[in-house]
Amino acid sequence: MPNHVDAVALLEADHRKVEALFAEFEAAKGAAKKQALVEQICIELSGHTVIEEEIFYPACQGKVEEDLLNEGYVEHDGSKVLIAELIASSPDEEFYDAKVKVLSEQIEHHVHEEEKRSDGIFSQARAAGLNMNELGDRMKARKDAVLAEYKTSGIPAPETRTFTGHALEQGEPVGETKPPV
Repeated sequence: MPNHVDAVALLEADHRKVEALFAEFEAAKGAAKKQALVEQICIELSGHTVIEEEIFYPACQGKVEEDLLNEGYVEHDGSKVLIAELIASSPDEEFYDAKVKVLSEQIEHHVHEEEKRSDGIFSQARAAGLNMNELGDRMKARKDAVLAEYKTSGIPAPETRTFTGHALEQGEPVGETKPPV
């Protein structure tokens, strides 16, 4: 009999891993160490997001409060924007640490929404009777494939699912605005 992976246990293990990486970042000294930690955080979050959006959230559709799932997708997209910013920057840039902090806070909120004891996404999914072993096995296989791809090709540009139809304009960098004449 094969060893199955419980879907919620897999996602919660991802959460704990990323929380530990954020804590390690907070204590880190030196640009190289910070950059290595941020790269690992971005890889872990990107892989986690893929399996939630491709497998777990679709399985929850119609069984978990739609508002919670919609919020999860939007939170993912907000995180993807910060991940893209961090991947394209370095620890010596002005807002690097602030972006990591905000990403950490967004993830902390997201994790709370998913893991709430009685009415979070995970508890609702369990109460709905989703086959957590089947989902977990599929998610683990997909995550393994995604992480292997990231190791060879890097993290691809994020694909947002809820941020659509808007072109962003780069404004004047903070601190470089000219006083009014």
